[in-house]
Amino acid sequence: MRPLGAQGDQDLAERAAAAMFREDRNAQAMGMTVSAVAPGSATVSLAVSDTMVNGLDVCHGGIIFALADTAMAFASNSRGGTNLASGASIDFLAPVRLGEEMVASAVELFCEGRVGVYSVTVSVGDSTVALLRGKTKRVSEDGPGS
Repeated sequence: MRPLGAQGDQDLAERAAAAMFREDRNAQAMGMTVSAVAPGSATVSLAVSDTMVNGLDVCHGGIIFALADTAMAFASNSRGGTNLASGASIDFLAPVRLGEEMVASAVELFCEGRVGVYSVTVSVGDSTVALLRGKTKRVSEDGPGS
C-alpha cells in the first residue's frame, strides 16, 4: 500500500468507516454510532436500552464487549485492508445502567506487518467502566474504503 499523507490517510479512514458501517448489521441493530475515526483510532457510542440489561439490572458484559470490539474494528480497518480480531480481553470496572450512554475509544498501540494491537477505553461520562486490550490480524490488502 502506498503512503497517502495526512489528508489522504484521514480520507481513507473515513471511507473505510462509512463502508464498514453500511454493512455492519450488528452495530446498526444495537444502535451504535461511530462518532469519530482517524488513522489508527475510532470512537463508537451506544445508549443502554432495556433489552441490554441482565437479571441484575446492569448492562450485560457481552454488550460492553461488543461495543469495545466494534470500536477496535473501526480503528484497525482505518488504514485500509481487512483486519479481523484475533484475540481480546476485557476488564469490567464498574456497572453500566439502563439509559446510560457508553463511549468506546479505540487507540492503536502497535501496527506492523499483519498485526495490530489496540487499547479500548469504555466510558460513561467521566468514568471508565471497562478496558479492552485486543489484537488484530490483516487477512487481506483489500478492504472497506480501499
